[in-house]
Amino acid sequence: MNEPANKELVVEMRGIKKHFAAVQALRGVDLALHRHEVLGLMGDNAAGKSTLMKVLSGAYTPSEGGIFINGEGVHFSSPMDARRMGIEMVYQDYALSNNLDVAGNVFMGREVVQFKLGPFGVMDYAHMELETKKLLNRLKIDIPSVRQKVERLSGGQRQAVAIARATAFDAKVIIMDEPTAALSVAAIDKVIDLIRQLKAQGSSVIIISHRLEDIYRVADRMIVLRQGRKVCDTPVEGDIHEFRERVVAYMVGARDDFAETAVQQSQEA
Repeated sequence: MNEPANKELVVEMRGIKKHFAAVQALRGVDLALHRHEVLGLMGDNAAGKSTLMKVLSGAYTPSEGGIFINGEGVHFSSPMDARRMGIEMVYQDYALSNNLDVAGNVFMGREVVQFKLGPFGVMDYAHMELETKKLLNRLKIDIPSVRQKVERLSGGQRQAVAIARATAFDAKVIIMDEPTAALSVAAIDKVIDLIRQLKAQGSSVIIISHRLEDIYRVADRMIVLRQGRKVCDTPVEGDIHEFRERVVAYMVGARDDFAETAVQQSQEA
């Protein structure tokens, strides 16, 4: 499960702070993500997990701190900016259009135009269907037809389509928000297998999840946030019982690997 050190650094977030009026959602969080790595991001409700990932995906602009992609500083003013840099986020509600088929959802917002007639364009459905089939085959996603309406798919299949869409355009980093929530055991297993496929094919994945077992099964490393601060950044190791006890201890404040640094920052502020 754990990966060797000295891997290629893909994303680095340094000292990220985010304020919403008087509410301090993030208090100087650092995060590093390497190529071929699955990172589990955990914490209780309002710990700052989703806020941090919305900063990385361009939905939020940080109040302070910087984001670096392949060592170069970047500034995202919108999710489209993050997409251009190869960062995609799969939200918990999948953000799919039920009235479109699988191919239509994969290419939604990025439709391929065959030719234009003045201000109007004719979409190349054949090309989009072919590319969607290739994508599903590459990721070993079992869906009978790319022409099937998304509303007729199971929860696990819908999650797979959302993940496929995120990887369709050379995404380097895929962020998944609670990817196994409300899924059956069989569907969870398929999503875990899909995450392993993404890693094997060179993608880096960040998973936000309350399901500790899923993080244990698939993540190489975990970060735990508490009240907007990083309290843990460590490889996933040990047996499941030890892992669960460690994570809970970090979440409730019984353990804090960065407590001394936090006190120093508070005094300096």
